Amino acid sequence: MPYEWIDTAPDHTGAVSYRLRLWPYRSLPRRGFVWFIGLTAGFMALPVVAMLGTAVLWGLLPFVLLVIGGVWFAIQRSYRQGDMVEELTLDRKTAHVSRRDPNGQIREWKTNSYWLRATLRRGPVESYLTLTDGQREIELGAFLTPEERRSLHDDIQRRLVSLR
Repeated sequence: MPYEWIDTAPDHTGAVSYRLRLWPYRSLPRRGFVWFIGLTAGFMALPVVAMLGTAVLWGLLPFVLLVIGGVWFAIQRSYRQGDMVEELTLDRKTAHVSRRDPNGQIREWKTNSYWLRATLRRGPVESYLTLTDGQREIELGAFLTPEERRSLHDDIQRRLVSLR
């Protein structure tokens, strides 16, 4: 799953804290990207090779290059979107959510963990996971699958109960 919990051992006062780190799933590693672009270019070159020496080659070539460039651009954009990271830190007194967007901007939210509630509801995505303290509501893990959001909701609920 594209998230992990890091539980700290109880300190001298017996206080426990939890840290959750979420990131978008990447189905195509960098090495796979090289292979995919290479195979795409190879298959796109087959009709071009058949047209060598004809005027049709110059009509086909721009479209082949456009397709390869478009695939390259789309996958690179997907990699940039994958640089997003969300972190939730829970302890007995506070809950802190930090999100680093793909452009490097960091957004933070802090509240009292006693009032924090995790809810699943219908929203822009199936099983929309939100955190609320009664005054403000934020989304968490919008890039996760519905099953992962339901599992994460249960994990957060269990940890919140253990902190109270």
